[in-house]
Amino acid sequence: MADRALAADEFIAELKRWRDVRGLSQSALAARVGYAPSYVSKVENGHQRPSREFAEAADSELRAGGAIRRAFLALAARPRVEVPRPAAPAPDPLTSLVVEHEDTSLHYDGRVYRATQRRLLLNGGTEPITSYLIRISVDRYPGDPERSNAHYRENPLTWEEIQLSASVGGEPIGWRVQHDRDAFKELWLLFENEDGRYPLYPGESVWLEYSYTVEDTKWGSWFQRAVRLPTKRLSVSLDFPAELEPAVWGTETTMTATGNPFRNPVRSATEGGRRVFSWSTDEPPLHARFRLEWKFRAKPIKETHLTADTASGRMQAIGIVQEGDPILTTPARLFSLPEEAEDARRVVAELNSAADRAATVHNFGKGMGIAAPQIGINRAAAIIRTPEGEAITLLNPRIVEEAGSWDEQYEGCLSFFDVRGMVPRPMSISVEHTDIDGQQHITIFERGHARLVAHEVDHLHGTLYRSKMRPGVQPIPVSEYRGTGKSWSYQAEGR
Repeated sequence: MADRALAADEFIAELKRWRDVRGLSQSALAARVGYAPSYVSKVENGHQRPSREFAEAADSELRAGGAIRRAFLALAARPRVEVPRPAAPAPDPLTSLVVEHEDTSLHYDGRVYRATQRRLLLNGGTEPITSYLIRISVDRYPGDPERSNAHYRENPLTWEEIQLSASVGGEPIGWRVQHDRDAFKELWLLFENEDGRYPLYPGESVWLEYSYTVEDTKWGSWFQRAVRLPTKRLSVSLDFPAELEPAVWGTETTMTATGNPFRNPVRSATEGGRRVFSWSTDEPPLHARFRLEWKFRAKPIKETHLTADTASGRMQAIGIVQEGDPILTTPARLFSLPEEAEDARRVVAELNSAADRAATVHNFGKGMGIAAPQIGINRAAAIIRTPEGEAITLLNPRIVEEAGSWDEQYEGCLSFFDVRGMVPRPMSISVEHTDIDGQQHITIFERGHARLVAHEVDHLHGTLYRSKMRPGVQPIPVSEYRGTGKSWSYQAEGR
């Protein structure tokens, strides 16, 4: 039967582990959480019962992602029965290399990402370990491999910009390159330097640490950890400028299941102009993949050839591809679902992020939509936000039937937003589309919803609304348009 003494040991071990991960002494932690150093010492020696306030503060300061808090709650739930504390089990000599704790910190300064990865390695085998294989991989446009491949052919990841550094047990170490590609580097970290060799012997454990930098022009808005070795604890913290208004979510994928949300929540805190997100999990399954993704809801305005004083300039400034780019007249590549489900989810996340940004610069009274080519991704995905607040996601859509009478109303396009065009559309359309699990559906859309959907489906087939206007009719400047912020209107039933 589990008892309080064992739970106390687990809490103490958790607290010490996270102090070790963050490199803080008892005094340094005490100063950060507002307690006396003697209090922290007594807690870790088992002479002081920790308070909830202390556990919560320590979890936050050590960016433990709820691990210390969970250990405290487990302790608080145990009855107070004192029993002798069992000794720590000896390492199993028959097991291979074990990761007792893997901790990653990713820091973004608005231009450059710096990743620092620390692994507490245990040699549970019978031979010394003298090297460790790592990979540094980037993907600027997840879900659009052709675009990413072209991007890295022109802008390869270089050793000079990575600024790789590595150490084992605090000693700087070198490495040997295994693979050198445009978008990833694979190398062996060697447990040695010019001053000596530092093998990890059977039964011993050591912290392995390495860090590297990548500019945001080459780093996509995601970070993934794959569990390749038996791992007892996995933790990640993401550190962003608070002014970018970051939002973070996570997906877990195992060998037997599709991507699901993290079982433990991603926690966050804001301090000193930074927003830090932390997450951890215990005993992650072997071969599982844990992916953290984010978006910045307040992206900085970039320089453009269009002035930000114009409607189109404002859209280009928030990342909307403008008319003249070949991607807008190229049919989008279909998803193979469910095999490319993760790619589809990432593209949809990018679309929603773009929609959020667009909503900050314009009032969409009639609803709005964005297709993947409009954010530079040549994949068949689009989202629509209706005036009633409904969110529609379309993957691989095509119109299979047009019905009812036709209606002619003004439309705007984020890719040439300085004008509005009178476009005839059917009042009802039937759209075949695919869900994330690969199942096909047919959905009927009517009136304003049909117009919004048809506009985005056209985008995915390389068609802009100009080609749908009646011969001789030209778009009007947005300054002459009087329908901004208003809903669709229909004069009679059936129109």
